[in-house]
Order: sequence, then structure tokens, then C-alpha cells
Amino acid sequence: MDFQVKGTLVWYYYICKREVWLMAHQLTPDQDDENVKIGKIIGESAYSRDKKEIDLGNAKIDLIRTEDGQLVVGEVKKSSRFIESASKQLLFYLLQLKEMGIEAKGELMIPEERYTCEVELNEKSEAEIRATIKHIEQIVQETRPPGAVKNKYCRSCAYNEFCWA
Repeated sequence: MDFQVKGTLVWYYYICKREVWLMAHQLTPDQDDENVKIGKIIGESAYSRDKKEIDLGNAKIDLIRTEDGQLVVGEVKKSSRFIESASKQLLFYLLQLKEMGIEAKGELMIPEERYTCEVELNEKSEAEIRATIKHIEQIVQETRPPGAVKNKYCRSCAYNEFCWA
């Protein structure tokens, strides 16, 4: 299987390892799920002054702008409920840019809550993201998905029926 870790998989990694495997094997979540639809609408309508969705191959950056001569990469989410996983996804994007020779700072943005926080790639976070990438690669190489593990996110997950039906 020709595979490359993408930002979305990093996001899922911090929520559910099973989702990582399912997404990597093109078993996509229910696209009619209300949460999926809301996320797409927020991503399309928020922050209209910034350049939207930059595709770097394995990274789709939600928005990008310059601020005081510094490149700012933004990740837009519908809620702060997934703030840890969203921050890790943004760190992954910052690492991808760094490997291309582009220095940038990150901003996690939650328009519905009018919340923004800076995310900085440093030695510690870079080492964590590199370890995460390796673990994602290991998960994806398995012939079967990890077992379903109930967590606080299962109820609103677009894979809910797949895991618990």
C-alpha cells in the first residue's frame, strides 16, 4: 500500500487509533453525518480575508496569511472539544513546512467560540509529532483495524455505526 501520513490522520490519532486505520484504508466516515457537514460549512465561511485551503500533498492547510512579515498557518475547527488533537494536526503542518524550508507559526482558530491560540513547533513538539508519524505508519500497516475502544468522542463520531452497530 502506497501510504503517506496526512494531517487528518494526526488529528484522528489523538482521538481514536481505530479511526486512523479506517481513514488510511479509505473507509471514510458517513459524509451525511451532521458534524461532518457543519465542519465543512465553518471551514468554507470563516476567516474570509485569508487565503483558504492550501494543498501541500500530505497537508491541507485551512488558511494562510502573513502577519508582520511572518507566515501564519491557521487550522479552523468547529469546537474546542478537540483542541489537543487539532493542535497536534497544526504542529504536523508546521513540521511539513519546516521540512520544505519554510518557517511559520501556527494559529488554532475556533470561530464559533471566538477563540484563537498560537501553536509553536519546538524541539519537544517536533519529537512528539515525529513519533506520532511513526506510530501511525505502524497502525496503518496492520492487516486489521485496532479494536473499538469507547471514549468520550464515540457518541458524536461519524464512524459510530461502524464500530458499535
